[in-house]
Amino acid sequence: MELIASQPYVKVVRQVSSLQQTDTEEKRYMHLYNDKVVTKHREFPIDDVLDMSYRFVGKDSGMLYLHTLKGVYPYIVKTSPEDFVESFKEFQNKRRYHT
Repeated sequence: MELIASQPYVKVVRQVSSLQQTDTEEKRYMHLYNDKVVTKHREFPIDDVLDMSYRFVGKDSGMLYLHTLKGVYPYIVKTSPEDFVESFKEFQNKRRYHT
């Protein structure tokens, strides 16, 4: 298991009490390995990951989309995931043409 790239993302955690609702941001990381993509609570085998894409929704944040065999998983990003996505695509191309 070789680490290829990491990307920070944010999870908004909502806590509701009888008096108030508070939202806090938890900083987490997505890791790309040669055999899987790992987030805090999920692991995706690399063969199940079809693509990655991203879109900024303003100047401060955007969405990183993980396209898998089981659906599309969105992750909020505060920094550009361009290098992470490019690392994934380069890795996929190497796997495709060297296998």
